[in-house]
Amino acid sequence: MNKKEVAHIRKQFKLDHDLMNIYDILNVYIMKESNEIYHWERLPFGLVDREKQELYMGNFKKLLTGELDHKLFELKFQEEAEDPTRVMLHQGLVTGDAEEWQDLMMLLVDKMLVDVKYEKDMVITFVRGQYYRPTKARNDEAEESEKDEMFAHPFILCSVNSTEQQRKNLMFDYVEREFKYNIIVDPIIKLSSPEQGFFYPSVTDNYSDVNRILYCTGKSNYPDPQFIEQVLNAERSVTALEERSFFEDIVKELAGEQLDTATLAQVYEEIQLVIEGGEGEEEPPKLDYKDVERVLAVSGVENVTAEKVERAFETVVDDKYYEMKASSVIPKYTSKSIKIETKVATITVSPQDLRYVKQVNYQGKRCIMIEVDEDVVIEGFTLSTETL
Repeated sequence: MNKKEVAHIRKQFKLDHDLMNIYDILNVYIMKESNEIYHWERLPFGLVDREKQELYMGNFKKLLTGELDHKLFELKFQEEAEDPTRVMLHQGLVTGDAEEWQDLMMLLVDKMLVDVKYEKDMVITFVRGQYYRPTKARNDEAEESEKDEMFAHPFILCSVNSTEQQRKNLMFDYVEREFKYNIIVDPIIKLSSPEQGFFYPSVTDNYSDVNRILYCTGKSNYPDPQFIEQVLNAERSVTALEERSFFEDIVKELAGEQLDTATLAQVYEEIQLVIEGGEGEEEPPKLDYKDVERVLAVSGVENVTAEKVERAFETVVDDKYYEMKASSVIPKYTSKSIKIETKVATITVSPQDLRYVKQVNYQGKRCIMIEVDEDVVIEGFTLSTETL
């Protein structure tokens, strides 16, 4: 599943969209004290108040927002599992009986309550529906519209949301003309920030892939392993943060703990070229041991050979044929920039400008030196230039 396919699905989640139909919604309320189902209800989505529909649509869109391998993870199902979730979801996908779908989703809720203690009351929401995708790219000059030939994709979406208690307020009563202490005990469901969830089935080359599921987490780079393995019965995926750590450890194995900024900048430039060269491709560009060897050699790291890189891959990842996504290796702090954090300041620079930053020893103290082409202005004042 690539980011274009995710974006296509996400933008369908709005009211009155002619490429999206939602048939039923099932809400299940879980009490934190007992970890039991307190209440559940299923309704045809069309019978839900329009204001509520808008809130739900915003929640579903938020769930599917984020970068792949950061907040969204395409997962394979485990081959062997007791009462596999894949079977439940597939049955729920193909059944035309709303009650059967409801019973299957409630079985899935039971799996969510095993060996889990929620810190807050939770609401688990399921919807089933169908979205449409054109079989070919739209040609505005063609006589026929792209909607004349569409593929229908049935789906099930699940969103897990926490609740919070409303704050105590002082209110003014216009009728009685007096100030009153307002106490509202009903909890608020945090639809704007889903904790986690999933979209099934995933998509491969614009076709539904019932052997994969898109898992969504609310906290970037922190998927819930218990939910993935025990609830979804899926195989855990490597996060972008973990792959970046793999790359850093591999480079340290080959070049040591210390690198000058010019070399590091060149490394990131070479990887950025790999990413740009793969734009438009279905699969994101990846780096294997041969690619890493070339990147480091071009960047000026000495004595790098294919054999050494293979050994580094085996040491760090335990697989010399492992391929990491190039986009995971590039720093993700602010689009294409790197943070240099010290106790007195945080400096943000682009990877290609890292060569202008150096760590120097001045009068026995380590200092950060940044080469600039123009005067530095702080709060309207131009800094004077000192000669060291």
